[in-house]
Amino acid sequence: MTEFSYVIKDPLGIHARPAGLFVKKLAEFKSKVTISRADTGVSCDGKGLLALMKLKVKQNDTIIIKAEGEDEAAVIDAAKSYLPANL
Repeated sequence: MTEFSYVIKDPLGIHARPAGLFVKKLAEFKSKVTISRADTGVSCDGKGLLALMKLKVKQNDTIIIKAEGEDEAAVIDAAKSYLPANL
């Protein structure tokens, strides 16, 4: 399992359009992806848009992305590229 944390910088937090694109990017990989809030520990399937939106992540919240599977390193690299540019 590989993981990393990221502090959301977008003033709107995680919102529909960038969240949808993020989930679509993660769905390209075979590994299981879990996203959780660092403050509450609540987690969801990283490939589910509605589940991600239910986390209600706001600006300055820290999320933890965990990937487990054959292409987990590639998933984490994709997330590390996507998040700073979009959220």
